[in-house]
Amino acid sequence: MPLRSLVATLTAGLAAAATTLAAAGPVHADSARGHACSSSVSIEKYSDALDKTTYAGTFVGNLSGLAVDRDGSLLAVSDRSALFTLDRRTLAPEGVLPLATQSDAALDSEAVAVDRDGTLLVASETEPTVRRYDRRGRILGSLPVPDELAVAPAGRAVANQTFEGLTLLPGGRTLLASMEGTLTGDTAGVVRLQTWQRHGGAAEFRLSAQYGYRVDAGLGVVEVAGLPGGRLLVLERGFTAGVGNTVRLYAADTRRAIDLRRTTATGRTSSTLRVTDTDGVRLVRKTLLADLVDCPSLGATAKQPQPNPLLDNIEGMTVTGAARPGGRLEVLLVSDDNQNTVQTTRFYSLSLSLPLRIRTV
Repeated sequence: MPLRSLVATLTAGLAAAATTLAAAGPVHADSARGHACSSSVSIEKYSDALDKTTYAGTFVGNLSGLAVDRDGSLLAVSDRSALFTLDRRTLAPEGVLPLATQSDAALDSEAVAVDRDGTLLVASETEPTVRRYDRRGRILGSLPVPDELAVAPAGRAVANQTFEGLTLLPGGRTLLASMEGTLTGDTAGVVRLQTWQRHGGAAEFRLSAQYGYRVDAGLGVVEVAGLPGGRLLVLERGFTAGVGNTVRLYAADTRRAIDLRRTTATGRTSSTLRVTDTDGVRLVRKTLLADLVDCPSLGATAKQPQPNPLLDNIEGMTVTGAARPGGRLEVLLVSDDNQNTVQTTRFYSLSLSLPLRIRTV
């Protein structure tokens, strides 16, 4: 899809959120806007306003996923069983919704998407699962998950390396969840992206295509954001003790990737995935938009060693709209502080342009 058409489509779908985010409290930016992290990405500002704060008796932190609600407000999900509503202009909390499992246990909620009827889809990496909640936090059901994606011994996933990203693609017919890490037995560095699809006038999602995505060495997929035409923004992140975080933003394209359900060695979905130069498995293509270590620091400080003091444990991402100059997209990131004194809850406002073609794998 041409870039102009892509931006026009996205703008229409996110019109309620098209206003540029203005941060509350201490917002930090240099005098000039549009500070380049790369030729495609600029950082506009960042905000630590919510770091180590509380709202309605709930700690505002551990934020692992972001989404734009139907009214344009922001949703931020905590991996400690809470979903916050934030004012899109100020970031000020306006509500908090407790979340739990069907047995009323704590929920390791890592990502959130808003369905077209307003219900909430929340990914947990414990099992993993995607649960559907109403606006009061009541569970309406769960989506089916392929057996091999379950945490061992039920499946081949490693604990804390399952569903970290979740996005509803424009149009509301396809839902995509990203595994953070590689399944035991699969080729190292190749993670799986699982989709669900609506068919006809059906309201419920059914299991659909599963794709392979190759992460950079030492990194995992921590969030995805759907764009028109089968494209994605993919956030990869890693951590090295004594060095800090690596955070890279990619544009990806699923359209030419092979459905792994049809290409494994035995022809079964549950078989292992071995990717070589000769087996014909086409992975999701990706193109680097920016390594965030190359962003200007904007005066940020870090509480632990970082290659750039702006960086932290970035985990959440959502597209908030289309910026006016040049048709660039507005993207919001958030870091998960793990309720840790040496980490920060930090929001990042980015502006980016997409490549016309995504060529690399």
